[in-house]
Amino acid sequence: MAGVRLEKVTKRFGRTEVIRDVDLEVADGEFLVVVGPSGCGKSTVLRLIAGLEEVTSGRIWIGGKDVTNLPPAKRGVSMVFQSYALYPHMDAYKNIAFGLQMSGTSGETVDQRVRRVARMLQIDDLLHRKPRELSGGQRQRVAIARAIVREPQVFLFDEPLSNLDAALRAQTRLELTRLHDELKATMIYVTHDQLEAMTLADRIVLLNAGRIEQAGKPTELYQQPATRFVAEFIGSPKMNILPVTVEAGVVILPSGERLQAPVAHDGPADLGIRPENIALVTREEANAIRARVLHVDELGESRIIHAALDGRTTLAIRHPADRPAPNKGDEIAVRLDPGHLHLFAPDGSRVQ
Repeated sequence: MAGVRLEKVTKRFGRTEVIRDVDLEVADGEFLVVVGPSGCGKSTVLRLIAGLEEVTSGRIWIGGKDVTNLPPAKRGVSMVFQSYALYPHMDAYKNIAFGLQMSGTSGETVDQRVRRVARMLQIDDLLHRKPRELSGGQRQRVAIARAIVREPQVFLFDEPLSNLDAALRAQTRLELTRLHDELKATMIYVTHDQLEAMTLADRIVLLNAGRIEQAGKPTELYQQPATRFVAEFIGSPKMNILPVTVEAGVVILPSGERLQAPVAHDGPADLGIRPENIALVTREEANAIRARVLHVDELGESRIIHAALDGRTTLAIRHPADRPAPNKGDEIAVRLDPGHLHLFAPDGSRVQ
């Protein structure tokens, strides 16, 4: 297997700069997930590594070799596209086997690899079917199998599970994790799905407008977001953000209520707190603030209470399902855990 390194990589389409001066190193055997909103450039990064797009400036290295100007076939990578990209006149078996056959692999080896991967992805009974006879999810699994069977130096995945139903996505995530553990392969995986990113990644890279906003372990991005953008993007429901003013350790909320909090900052700021770090309390408790329930989402194992502080600013509160739930319109008191407060400057950078 091999590591991947991007050095000052920039990509422009005409005057539009899609990727901006990106430095990124992927360790040999690492499962890296690139996540971000639509249009942030994550698929373009993958295509640059694969050689499907030319860099405007910068260098790309795979396995210690400069591949910036090499064609895709000589980079030692295998890519699964968001679209299926299957040959319509070939059955699933031939689609999976095609790359191996073209490389001169023996027929017996081809057959063994194809059937092993087909069993792994639960398509062994579909190998005789052509793409038009398969569902969207089945076609995507054939595309994944075609990449896996080649055993490349680096696997590139461009939102490969987007056409699968929820249960099959969860199952295939487990299979990809197991495959990574077995092969110790370098995998770079692009998705907009936070759950995929958090559950699959050794490390996450969050892109925003063509730049790396933050890179780190999933827990780092969740617990210590470097910017307000990261704080709001990672997590579902997203982190609550409240515009506040801080004066000598006192946080003044939009409603005018005041909280004592261990924050070393003065002036305007955005206060962030995750839904699970807000608790319903009695009004007499210290630092309790008032809110009015707008809606309650029942999730089974928990519920999300949406509440308004001042008619404009809202909070999402994760509440245990085994406790009584308030009703829409109820006035409640909540407490923000002072040990889990995040503070961001007006420009979005992290203050505390």
